[in-house]
Amino acid sequence: MTAPRLRASDGDVVVGIGEMAVGRLADEVLVTYALGSCLGVAVYDAVARVGGLLHAMLPTSTLDPDKAARNPHLFVDTGVPALFRACYAAGAAKQRMIVRVAGGARLSGRADEDQFQIGKRNILTLRKLLWKNGVMVQSEDVGGEAISRTIALHIGTGELRMRRNGADTCL
Repeated sequence: MTAPRLRASDGDVVVGIGEMAVGRLADEVLVTYALGSCLGVAVYDAVARVGGLLHAMLPTSTLDPDKAARNPHLFVDTGVPALFRACYAAGAAKQRMIVRVAGGARLSGRADEDQFQIGKRNILTLRKLLWKNGVMVQSEDVGGEAISRTIALHIGTGELRMRRNGADTCL
């Protein structure tokens, strides 16, 4: 039996930049496209069969508090807590949550040319936030040179499929 391929069909829930979605239906797939310096954070509780996906663009809400108040999902430091709270409200439990992450690439090919280091700062902000709250990342595909990643969380199985450089893998 082969693993299901990353899919993009009419039934998928597309999570855009600065958006978040939570799913509870077995046939639901939460998908986010073109993760460059942005972070895609996927969480899943296998017992409750609840999963969530966040596409955060910037590390900290202190960069623009007004924008963060309007849309906390744009920022790692406000979007991740919102994602966990939404999953808890749907029946997930912190101790059962599996966290997987993709994105955080450099915007330019060379590290010394990436002046703002948004991808790196997104990753560091996420790691600090999770560590502070006693949450570990199970798997990740982060960093690297201007890489575009697409991830799809299959709610029925908890599988997180990733497409990177034309290849599909399970994260």
